[in-house]
Amino acid sequence: MFILLLGAPGSGKGTQGKILAERLGLPKITTGDILRAAVKSGTALGLEAKKFMDGGKLVPDTVILSLIKEELAKPEAAQGAIFDGFPRTAAQAALVDATLGERGQRLNHIVLLDVPEEELIRRMTGRAAQEGRSDDTPDAIKTRLQVYQRDTAPLVAHYAERGIVHRVPGIGAVDDIATEIKRVIGR
Repeated sequence: MFILLLGAPGSGKGTQGKILAERLGLPKITTGDILRAAVKSGTALGLEAKKFMDGGKLVPDTVILSLIKEELAKPEAAQGAIFDGFPRTAAQAALVDATLGERGQRLNHIVLLDVPEEELIRRMTGRAAQEGRSDDTPDAIKTRLQVYQRDTAPLVAHYAERGIVHRVPGIGAVDDIATEIKRVIGR
């Protein structure tokens, strides 16, 4: 079973992805984590990604997709995976669909964590203070939310046509949100 967790920055994708991966016994594929691991281990893809990261640029989809293919080739991903944060655009979704299709697989569920903007801003502002994250300034938060809305709306429409998008309210107790995700995906 392949599941994509979608949601704005601060919506709880990381938290819910961890819970879901543990419950289903599937690996959680997070682009930030696999990029950092590839850079740290000095792989060819990691070195390529590092060039972009060091220049403050986005790592190209082709590099990220190659890293994801490596993750999907691992035995623990044979039965599925939880994708957290990628794909996040319709173009990336087409690449992921094609990659899974080559393996005779497909995304089964898209879980969209729905959180009002005011709550997202409150969470990210709190996270910045608690974790000392420099990317969670008020201006950066606003920009990230605008980019998310611009890029993700077409992605949601792309998957809605297939009837696999499940909107889950991302407000409330973590366990209650996890229970609702379990209900909508049936596991």
